Amino acid sequence: MAESPENAAAAPAPAPPAPAPKPSSPPPRSGIPPRYDLDAKWDACLDLSIRRVAYASLAGAFGGLILFRSPTTRWASVALGAGVGIGAAYTECSYIFNGSPPKWSSKVSTVPSAHSEGDK
Repeated sequence: MAESPENAAAAPAPAPPAPAPKPSSPPPRSGIPPRYDLDAKWDACLDLSIRRVAYASLAGAFGGLILFRSPTTRWASVALGAGVGIGAAYTECSYIFNGSPPKWSSKVSTVPSAHSEGDK
């Protein structure tokens, strides 16, 4: 059944869309500066550690599956991958807890060497 133009004009106009609700703000913080917020640091470190170990172990398993035939060497490649993941996670967590790594300067020591004193 086709609607006549008279019925279409009599239909009420659609209501304008309701305004979008405001996004809820995060719960109030305890006022601890991010530098001293150990809960956030532990959460970040735990998340990072689980991901690094899992991804490195999967990479080791995939590499062992492709490269090796013996189950022993395949498991060894998984263990190597897990070790690399643990090491990477440990390094990154130490940066999270202790701040940025030290900046190594390229300054040359000004202490005279024994060879330069003998030439005088």
